Amino acid sequence: MEHLDRACSAPMEICMTFNNSAASLIRHGYARKVDVSEGLDLLQEAYDNNLVQFGENVRQRVNFICNCCGCCCEAMIAARRFGMLHPVHTTNYLPEVKEETCTGCGKCVQACPVEAVSLVSANDPRQPWQQKARVNEEICLGCGICTRACSSGSLSLKAREQRVITPLNSTHRAVVMAIERGKLQNLIFDNNALLSHRAMAAILGVILNLSPVKRALAGRQMKSRYLEALVERYE
Repeated sequence: MEHLDRACSAPMEICMTFNNSAASLIRHGYARKVDVSEGLDLLQEAYDNNLVQFGENVRQRVNFICNCCGCCCEAMIAARRFGMLHPVHTTNYLPEVKEETCTGCGKCVQACPVEAVSLVSANDPRQPWQQKARVNEEICLGCGICTRACSSGSLSLKAREQRVITPLNSTHRAVVMAIERGKLQNLIFDNNALLSHRAMAAILGVILNLSPVKRALAGRQMKSRYLEALVERYE
């Protein structure tokens, strides 16, 4: 957006990488090293600027935390254009509108980075022009920015009825993605980086710790008697 002269006023040096990814970027001059104190200050700056804070979709050894605006970030633009496909995973929370106090001011609509909040008629015959906020839960990220923008205190976060399960690590994530897309065999046999015994053992460990449904899917996709026997024994 900066190259197109369309960048907003959000801070630029605000996204963070960690571990080997950070070391590589620093070594090649694409990033600079910060200490813990400055890292925490950057997170607070992102919060103060109402940026969406999201990290790599794993629970262990997270490699990045992005702090993005809705107008310039490619991930947020993708979420806005293809929200129904869920290009960005959501949190375990959703904003809930307290209709009796919502004034229909529209601040939450303006703040939402993925256009998941809109104004609809309050259906009040005494005030036919009155509007209220409505959240589209199908595309909402659960980032909570709208709740901070609400000046009447009519928006709060509630837990989702169905909890979002975050993969344990990058291997777990890759295996689950491959199974869900019917590509587990391609992940294993087309990736030379996974030929080591350690990598294959990690993948097998993930498969055996999946839900029974996903284990069965993995067995069918691999068409391996060895894996099917292991899955049956594990069950």
